[in-house]
Amino acid sequence: MATLAKISHKMIGITDTTKTDTKDPFPKLVAPQAAPRNYEFIYHNVLLFSYLHIASLYGIYLACTTATWRSLIFHYLLQIVAFLGVTAGAHRLWSHRSYKAKMPLEIILMVLNSLAFVNTATHFARDHRLHHRYSDTDADPHNATRGFFYSHIGWLLVKKHPEVVRRGKLIDVSDLYENPLLRFQKKYAIPLTGTLCFALPTIIPMYFFGEALNTAWHLTILCFTVRLNVVFSVNSAGHLWGNKPYDKQIKPVQNYTMAIITLGECFHNYHHAFPWDYKTAELGNNWLNPTTKFIDFFAWIGWAYDLKAVPEDVVHSRTNRTGDGSDLWGFKRDNNFKTE
Repeated sequence: MATLAKISHKMIGITDTTKTDTKDPFPKLVAPQAAPRNYEFIYHNVLLFSYLHIASLYGIYLACTTATWRSLIFHYLLQIVAFLGVTAGAHRLWSHRSYKAKMPLEIILMVLNSLAFVNTATHFARDHRLHHRYSDTDADPHNATRGFFYSHIGWLLVKKHPEVVRRGKLIDVSDLYENPLLRFQKKYAIPLTGTLCFALPTIIPMYFFGEALNTAWHLTILCFTVRLNVVFSVNSAGHLWGNKPYDKQIKPVQNYTMAIITLGECFHNYHHAFPWDYKTAELGNNWLNPTTKFIDFFAWIGWAYDLKAVPEDVVHSRTNRTGDGSDLWGFKRDNNFKTE
């Protein structure tokens, strides 16, 4: 189990604590999970997210009244492939290194990640590794102990907690900066995301489906805002509402509704128990996990390889040792692994 813990830390960019103690004398945060603090608002973010949500309400109205069905289908399909850039790319590949990808697949994922625009993959992966290292403490960028709103979107409206800044410098992200594709995305983030996330999704419905600029633009904003909120829900709902069959001592939960919506990303109690598993879900749940199917397909054609997964006996052992005893959705408890 000690070896598995080291693998887990390596997958989320954490060096061995015996090597980092000189830099970080408190590897586990000793401060209260949500110590009192004075929030400093980032007013341009407040204005930006206010605009996105107000414009999205208008986008819903236009989707119900003037938008063509072809535009709606186009944006629905675009939403799915954009999510894969986050789930299979920024999360499972670059944040956790739970599998490896050959250059053609990395290019596809980088393009899809730019289409999604939940920040650059480098920025996303850095914050996500920090989240796993100090989950639900003041060093967690979206500390869920501060409530639903903060963990969902509030953390983006205020300046980072000092612990996030301090401990974020200790997270190893050298692999991200050594990746030429991610360096390219980071360097050209504005033209890439501006073109893929906003310009093309607006122009294509106008040119091919006859949409007016007003309708096309607000549909794009609506889909972008929905995409952001779905991703944010893993940080909020995924740490609040659900059961804990793998580790009852942590806040992340199994939220099956959100797992379906996020293409398999909210089997969150499992994911925090075994962050290096490329499936991020318990055994047998692949039918609710399109991202896993996506990775499996590219593994089949040879573009994805070295897929990391947790042995079934290890999962059973962890379930019986630290789980809350709730029913598992994915495989039945083996009679040979009974809770003592």
